Amino acid sequence: MRRHPAERHYSERIGWLRAAVLGANDGIVSTASLVVGIAAANAARADILLAAVAALVAGAMSMAAGEYVSVSSQSDTEKADLEREKGELLADEASEHEELKRIYMDRGIAAELAAQVAEQLMAHDALGSHARDELGLSETNRARPIQAAMASAATFAAGAALPVTLVSVAPMAGIIAVVAGGSLASLALLGMISARAGGASAARGAARVTFWGALAMAATAGIGYAFDAVV
Repeated sequence: MRRHPAERHYSERIGWLRAAVLGANDGIVSTASLVVGIAAANAARADILLAAVAALVAGAMSMAAGEYVSVSSQSDTEKADLEREKGELLADEASEHEELKRIYMDRGIAAELAAQVAEQLMAHDALGSHARDELGLSETNRARPIQAAMASAATFAAGAALPVTLVSVAPMAGIIAVVAGGSLASLALLGMISARAGGASAARGAARVTFWGALAMAATAGIGYAFDAVV
C-alpha cells in the first residue's frame, strides 16, 4: 500500500516562529537604534561599541526572561484546565461523553455517529479528546516556555550581533549611515523570510518591519542630535 507523506502546515510553526521573529527583530531594532542615538551624540567608537555589546547581553537575557514568564503563565493555565477536565471525567464520565457528542454534532455530524465517535475517542484517550476538541489544546499550539525563552534569547543575540559588527568595521564618519542602512536591509530580509515561512506576503512582511525599524532609529537619532552628548 502506498503511503502518503505527512502534511506540513504553516500553523505548526506558530510557536517557534513568533518567538524567533520577535527576538531577531528586537535585537536589530533596539541595538541599532541605541547605536544610532549614541553616535548622533558624537560619542567615541569605544563608547558606542560598549553600549552595543551591553545592549546585546541585556536584551537577550530580558527577552529570555520575558518569554519564559509569559509562556509559563500560558502553560500553567493549560495545566489547570487539564486538571479540571480530568476531575470532571472522574466525577461524571457520562456527562463528559454527552458534552463531546454535542461538540461533534455542532460541527455537522449526525447524532448517532457523533455518539459513536465520542465513545471511541474517549475509550482511546478521554482526556486527550476533551483537551483537543473542548479546550482547543494540541501539540501544535501547546505552550513551551523553555523553547520560547531559548529561541528569543538566541535570535535576539543574532539580530543584535549585526549592528555590533557594523560598529566595529564602519568608518566613524559614516557610522550612522552604515549601521542604519545595514540594519534596515537586514530587517527587510528578516520580514521577507518570516512572512514566507508563515505563508504570508513577503513584500508586506518586509515593508512593515522596515517601517518600524526606521521610525525607531529616526527617533533615537533625533535625541542624540538634540543633546549632542553621550547620554
